Amino acid sequence: MRQYLEALEYILNYGEDVSDRTGVGTRTVFGYQMRFPLTYSNFPAVTTKKLAWKSVVGELLWFLEGSTSEPRLAEITHGDKTKNTIWTANFKEQGVALGYTDGELGPVYGSQWRDFNGDGIDQIASVIEQLKNNPASRRIIVSAWNPSKIDKMAKPPGHGLGPSKGNNRKNSLKVDVVW
Repeated sequence: MRQYLEALEYILNYGEDVSDRTGVGTRTVFGYQMRFPLTYSNFPAVTTKKLAWKSVVGELLWFLEGSTSEPRLAEITHGDKTKNTIWTANFKEQGVALGYTDGELGPVYGSQWRDFNGDGIDQIASVIEQLKNNPASRRIIVSAWNPSKIDKMAKPPGHGLGPSKGNNRKNSLKVDVVW
């Protein structure tokens, strides 16, 4: 939590105000980094707000499943396809504007992670295989950022790249967040 509050203070003091697609505006600093241990007793949830843990787990399972269906996320998270999720508004606004129906969101995270570019490239299976068999590799990366599909996504990825590395039974993960 301390690192998160320090990051917020740094952004407030040294950030630059920029306009954004929402019209609200953003104060931004390029390339700020925080590091967190990834042990069984730690989860790097960086927020000062109450964490909707069930929704976090549901969304991660949805990504890992490879789904791009908002009703499927609702089913995983709430056990009911008709409940709202963090992606409901994205479907109703951007998804519908892109011509999608029935809660489809286009080639968002899960699609890129499990079937990159629609070419059958399963990045998650590849990361698991590499961490088991070649953990020191510098090529253990998951990317949700696919320039050829961005305009087809109801919401482009906010965290686009995740390099990983394994050493001595400790795994490291770096996530580049695009805000």
